[in-house]
Amino acid sequence: MKIVNRLLKPISDMPLQAYLDNRLQLFDVLEFILLQTGPAKVYVSTFSTSEEFLRRLYSLRKRELILHAVLMADLKAAKKTVNLSTFMGAVFDDVYLTENHSKVLLVENDKWMVTVVTSQNQTRGNRTECSIITTRPDIFLTLRDQFSDIINTRSLHLHGINFNTD
Repeated sequence: MKIVNRLLKPISDMPLQAYLDNRLQLFDVLEFILLQTGPAKVYVSTFSTSEEFLRRLYSLRKRELILHAVLMADLKAAKKTVNLSTFMGAVFDDVYLTENHSKVLLVENDKWMVTVVTSQNQTRGNRTECSIITTRPDIFLTLRDQFSDIINTRSLHLHGINFNTD
């Protein structure tokens, strides 16, 4: 049995749950949620991402579990991952760069609004991380509205940005 199934309960049974562990990766949590919600839109905020996370998201897209995906990442951290910018653009419909240290996953479709607030970046650190998962619509809507406000008022869209590191 996957570790995610031992640490987390079905979201239909647990509208609020949390974990503190070093064996669970964020993409496992996202897949766990999508397998319960079915195809959904996904909004992701992170400080930093990795090729491994992008590959797992790409796989979820190919399986048609992700209908639309938006990434909000940190501008400075993005400079460190310049070689991933093309891959980010292929996995996400939109990538926005801003001053960001938040780590949030928002998953929504006609039946579900799931929020994950986590300490984990989209990288594998194998360190103890903490996440809270909730299906409370008020929390989801608050964070989605604030996410939208940030990308609409104080972020840069990835397309057309020069990642010159000189």
